[in-house]
Amino acid sequence: MQAVTPFEDTQGTPTVRGYLHTPETPSSHGLVLTHGAGSNASVPLLAAVAEAFCAAGITVLRCDLPFRQARPHGPPYPAMAAQDRAGLARAVRVLRERAPGKVFLGGQSYGGRQSTMLAAEDPGLAAGLVLLSYPLHAPGRPADLRTAHFPKLTMPALFVHGTRDPFGSVEEMRLALELIPGPHEIVVIEGAGHDLGGKKSCAQVAGTVLEAFRRFGEGWPGVDTSVEAAR
Repeated sequence: MQAVTPFEDTQGTPTVRGYLHTPETPSSHGLVLTHGAGSNASVPLLAAVAEAFCAAGITVLRCDLPFRQARPHGPPYPAMAAQDRAGLARAVRVLRERAPGKVFLGGQSYGGRQSTMLAAEDPGLAAGLVLLSYPLHAPGRPADLRTAHFPKLTMPALFVHGTRDPFGSVEEMRLALELIPGPHEIVVIEGAGHDLGGKKSCAQVAGTVLEAFRRFGEGWPGVDTSVEAAR
């Protein structure tokens, strides 16, 4: 049985706040997971992904970004993006105190975008990225790509994308990922939109993400991501 507890660290700034998923038998590895612009750390998909990874022995910190801590509703202010990245960097460091192995960083939509930007700024911060529905461009604006930092991404990056995502088609994503010099892979969820909802439940999508993480495990240097290794 895994334990899920509210979590808050106010020993530094920005504050790290969210939920900590602690495996019954930890593997020593960890994952920081955050949300999109219109949601928070309690969104069902993030909870399901956290539960799946925790069941595999990975300690998961599911956290609210600083903008969401500052305002319960509404989108982030562009001026707060750097603060949100600082919050993610702190979350990785805080989780590393509890998971001394490899710590991965991931998020959905806006949270994933900020994770990639942070990884481009600080390549040694995390062992790899787990990105759900990367917002390649705003709906209806395919020319305004959010890829300027992609050539600086050297850590392994796993992208999970739905075939009905208005923030970028699978074909657009595959073309954009060619800009990334580090190991990367895209996992396609058929029929899913930007929230990765569709024919599959959150638990089924989470299982797909975990299985893809295991298959892509050779891209995480020094990490055995099998369930057996966590026991």
